[in-house]
Amino acid sequence: MHTPPLPLTRDLVLVGGGHSHALVLRKWGMLPLPGARVTVINPGPTAPYSGMLPGYVAGHYDREELDIDLVKLARFAGARVILGAVEGIDLARREVHVAGRPPVAFDVASVNVGITSDMPALPGFAEHAVPAKPLGPFAARWAGYLAGDGPASVAVIGGGVAGAELVMAMAHALRTKGRPARATLVDSAAALTSVGPKASASVRRALSDLGVELIENAPIARVADKHLVLEDGRHIEAEFITGAAGARPYDWVASTGLELHDGYIAVNGFLQSSDPAIFAAGDCAHLSEDPRPKAGVYAVREAPVLFDNLRAALGAGRMRRYAPQKDYLKLISLGGKSALAERFGTAFSGPLMWRWKDHIDQKFMNRFRDLPQMAAPALPDLHADGLPEAVGEKPMCGGCGAKVGRGALKAALSELPRPEREDITPLPGDDAALMTTGGVRQVMTSDHLRSLTNDPVLMTRIAAVHALGDIWAMGARPQAATATLILPRMSGTMQRRTMAEIMATATEVMREAGAEIVGGHSSMGDEMTIGFTLTGLCDRDPVTLSGGQPGDALILTKPLGSGVLMAAEMAGAAKGDWVAAAYDQMTRPQGEAARILSCAHAMTDVTGFGLAGHLQGLCEASGCGAVLELEAVPVMEGALELVAEGIRSTIFADNRMLVPDLPTGGRADLLFDPQTAGGLLAAVPAAEAGELCDRLRGAGYPAEIIGRLTEEPGLSLQN
Repeated sequence: MHTPPLPLTRDLVLVGGGHSHALVLRKWGMLPLPGARVTVINPGPTAPYSGMLPGYVAGHYDREELDIDLVKLARFAGARVILGAVEGIDLARREVHVAGRPPVAFDVASVNVGITSDMPALPGFAEHAVPAKPLGPFAARWAGYLAGDGPASVAVIGGGVAGAELVMAMAHALRTKGRPARATLVDSAAALTSVGPKASASVRRALSDLGVELIENAPIARVADKHLVLEDGRHIEAEFITGAAGARPYDWVASTGLELHDGYIAVNGFLQSSDPAIFAAGDCAHLSEDPRPKAGVYAVREAPVLFDNLRAALGAGRMRRYAPQKDYLKLISLGGKSALAERFGTAFSGPLMWRWKDHIDQKFMNRFRDLPQMAAPALPDLHADGLPEAVGEKPMCGGCGAKVGRGALKAALSELPRPEREDITPLPGDDAALMTTGGVRQVMTSDHLRSLTNDPVLMTRIAAVHALGDIWAMGARPQAATATLILPRMSGTMQRRTMAEIMATATEVMREAGAEIVGGHSSMGDEMTIGFTLTGLCDRDPVTLSGGQPGDALILTKPLGSGVLMAAEMAGAAKGDWVAAAYDQMTRPQGEAARILSCAHAMTDVTGFGLAGHLQGLCEASGCGAVLELEAVPVMEGALELVAEGIRSTIFADNRMLVPDLPTGGRADLLFDPQTAGGLLAAVPAAEAGELCDRLRGAGYPAEIIGRLTEEPGLSLQN
């Protein structure tokens, strides 16, 4: 007997992808709580591990080695990930406010966002310097500066351990490159006060050995172009200026209404805030019962307690207290592959300490690089023939990767009788029908998608843009839409929350396209599916598949690769930044592109049957063939790497059989990759193609001329 998934009844929202939450997600993936929907909100697809930042700056690690991939981690945990900046928490309404989307409702929430920097408040800092956090912009600026040549000069503001590690790493990296460098560490007070005298003396010697000038008790008046101005009038030369001081809570925390201590969220021994349903951990929290300094080790140690207490707050188990350790091992990078270890006032330094630090850091990061492989449910011992083959070796794709193959669809549609109504004009091969009502011409289409992300808002944007593609491809103006929704089984409260997110997003996307939501239907099932039926108005003859002419240039407005990227994401094999970039492409509307391409002889949107399948459909309807310039076809970041690993979408094999004469392997395989909310493929007069492409790029579309139509039937690749 088939057992349907258990209903969802409670929302757990994790605000921030800090160390505590990353570890909670990892453990949640191995021990999920039935009935709980988990959401993690973070500005980007990765969360940096700050412990390895000095090693990266010094050149010991590659940039990507520092990142915890939250997209992969969320997939492993069965959580939805929302990429956006949190702007506040409404305690009364139980909502988290995120820029650019409807509020995210919660029953239980946890905050682990770390801290930010006060440095931009220093006059001139925002214009002439770069903060060490967030890591992404800092890493890019540092990599650019390090890649230069000639004499260098750097300055770090903040004489704590973080500032000392950073300036020593910079000095070492510049020395390794053979660039003469001036390095300066500046603090308005005494430096290195957070470690004992012995450790402080060792770090000071290391600074001196690397040629770093330490300036203490010297308040800074302002940051200027390529120098610092101290209050005593001194000028410190520095082309690259950064800051590792001025740590403070994020501004939005102050407006939550939670009890705070110096701006940090005050929590009790259970890591609960003044609101029992909201927890906090890591640097953004203040341990009221046993205060401790801001250090990543506490966030790591808090994670198991936070995991248990979040589950208890959701109704499973009992809470337990967090007992912070009195002291912790401090491991300080000394520039090269040498480090200092201090605990209880005892300090040791040298290469052995570096190897120890590297071992600890790599062990921590390996928890997220090598996620446990959770076994798939076994098939019943007794089953009908063909079941293992039908199930396959991997989960079925979402989006257009789950579509029925073109061959099966075409065969089914061929059996239908022609319309008998005079006000309906069939358009063979097109995905929309042409209707005439009171002398007004309309096109009508319908499309829906099996969910490829657990975020209803993101999925709604993708599904809406995807459905609108058929209207745009025919040169029509979107008019009206109805929504068809299938939600996974969930409580009434969660139904209302999810429906509110979906309908607010759908209304926004449709109105931006010029259409209105006029109704819809909903039901519950095993998984989320979102679709729309749309009408569009035609002010002139619609652009169909049948108008292509030999000699026309072929323009594609979006890159290929969403099918393989989504298949890899479901398998936990795609990098989070690749997936985020693919989502950005899939949610990009094509209305302006359609207006620019209004002169097209023929046009289609590239979706489930892949570029080759849709181009073949255009060629068949137009009675011509096509030559593709394979290297000109734009592809999404990461798509070629994943194809080389053998990752394919569920419908790839069916799409491949549509055009069996085309070669396979490498970039060519992306011609058969199903695209969800893909680009427009237009056949345009060759003389106008260059100007049209320039206009498309100016409007933000990565458009390319990828081939031409020919008199000879069939598809081929240009040699």
